[in-house]
Amino acid sequence: MSQSDSTNRQIVLAKRPEGAPDGETLRLQTGDIPKPGGGEMLLRTVYLSLDPYMRGRMSAAKSYATPVEIGGVMTGQVVAEVMQSDCDGFKAGDFMLAPSGWQDYAVSDGTQVLNLGNEPQNPSWSLGILGMPGYTAYAGLLQIGEPKPGETVVVAAASGPVGATVGQIAKIKGCRVVGIAGGPEKCAHVVETLGFDACIDHRAEDFADQLAAVCPEGIDVYFENVGGKVLYGVLPLLNPFARMPVCGMVAWYNLTGLPDGPDHGPQILSTILRMKVKVQGFIIFDSFPISLYQEFAREMTGWLEDGKIQYKEQMVDGLEAAPDALYDLLEGRNFGKMVVKVG
Repeated sequence: MSQSDSTNRQIVLAKRPEGAPDGETLRLQTGDIPKPGGGEMLLRTVYLSLDPYMRGRMSAAKSYATPVEIGGVMTGQVVAEVMQSDCDGFKAGDFMLAPSGWQDYAVSDGTQVLNLGNEPQNPSWSLGILGMPGYTAYAGLLQIGEPKPGETVVVAAASGPVGATVGQIAKIKGCRVVGIAGGPEKCAHVVETLGFDACIDHRAEDFADQLAAVCPEGIDVYFENVGGKVLYGVLPLLNPFARMPVCGMVAWYNLTGLPDGPDHGPQILSTILRMKVKVQGFIIFDSFPISLYQEFAREMTGWLEDGKIQYKEQMVDGLEAAPDALYDLLEGRNFGKMVVKVG
């Protein structure tokens, strides 16, 4: 079923998952296209971003954001086209970056919406390298990681939209960069296309030994968005005064209790204490001023134009394909920034 001008498809949260989400977690439903009122505009979704944080929004557990209600439209950032507008500063034909969620059409009063103009280049990039993932990499690395020339920076999920960008910025800043990714194809991309100095496959049985071998002088900055055995392999290699920006823990998102195996709490905390490690979690749009986003947008645009940053996008066709694509993302089966072409 493709997008139409008479029906609004929506993907809603059908039930809260216990562990990994499955075929019963999300449901496709159809309804009428909403009608904008005074001071509002009608948006038609063109591209939908899929991101790991969406797993957290399915849960009712306490978090930094309100969970999606049962029966509610799944949350998400989109690039949308304005179909009609009575909203100052927005006109039909403009493209928007908006929090419309997993649906074809939405009404907006302009709150939390960014106007991309009527002919944006690479509009889907506003969901990736020029949007939240790129900004997460930029702010987390430079503001919290504070990399210095010659230091060793290790990046988890290095072929993903955040990790790939972290590593490339670290190379621009003169660091030695080691990526961690899943499988030889992703590791080859990280080294040969993105320009990392090395990449280790986290699926390898001797992962920790391989990581130690390519970090002979230890690790100064570890950009954390995975957790699990990757974190356990990094801990013994952290140098005094190492910095660890933390923006995600995707390896643990589906847990319903404590992880299997030994309790690593004492190892984690004792390493932080003994090595004087700075660990700081951040939620990108809550943690930094808007002026930093403007700085990021200018600098990242320049790096892209100069060929200093490479970007990989995985495009999925059709809103109905979004649930399975998200499940693939949460299991690490994506390759690049996952975007759904809705319209």
